[in-house]
Amino acid sequence: MTHSPPPEAVPEHRVILENTDWASLMAPQGSGGFLPAALTRLLDVNPAVRAAAAEEALIGHQNTIYEATVPVARFVAAILDHPAIAAGEDDTATEVGASRPPTRAVLLNWLDDTAFDADDETVACGNRAFDGRYLDNDPDMRAFRDLRPRLFRAVRPLLDADNPAVRDAAVLAAIPLAEHPDLTDHHDELAAHARRLLITGTDRYTRDRALGALTKWGHDVSTLENPDDVEARETYARSRATRENLGDWGGYADDPPF
Repeated sequence: MTHSPPPEAVPEHRVILENTDWASLMAPQGSGGFLPAALTRLLDVNPAVRAAAAEEALIGHQNTIYEATVPVARFVAAILDHPAIAAGEDDTATEVGASRPPTRAVLLNWLDDTAFDADDETVACGNRAFDGRYLDNDPDMRAFRDLRPRLFRAVRPLLDADNPAVRDAAVLAAIPLAEHPDLTDHHDELAAHARRLLITGTDRYTRDRALGALTKWGHDVSTLENPDDVEARETYARSRATRENLGDWGGYADDPPF
């Protein structure tokens, strides 16, 4: 007696794509009906096509979490390990000779930006304006924050990616995702990666994020700071003190959550 092989499971990214009512979800442009086509092009073997698709599909505007943000984030997490995403990753020269970042780094940067817009400091700032009920007034941000463990699981394997741009982007994305209470056990692991970034990285944004994470997690960063880091930290402290003197929200005591 012969048995037919079991049917091949439908890839998760296709399930998300096909089972989401995109047209009913709000995006910066209005309806999210354009998203299925744009998200599908993220899997094109041509890096130029993927780059153009990312410009369209990775939604975001004025630090806002939209209705469509969560399914887009779920789709991005589901394709981070797809072989098409890394196709041509080491050949990123464009027609005019400029460099194009790897698609995986672009996707990770979007996850980083979105997670940063929904981080604990943003919520704390919002709670001061909404009597502790900020997330009750922003269910889309709440839904994204609830998704953080799932997103982290997709990002974590790329912390050791061969491509340095992908590897560094994964660290920066993992840091705000790991604020979720279920992910605190990963802070020591991420601290080691943050220290690596500080040893090798010179980018101001990257260094600020790594130093900020280590400080928040109780690590001594005095031996990791360079003179530019100290100057940036002191400048930010002076600016923050000035804003606090103006009061919450009206003077932006913290970065406003919008």
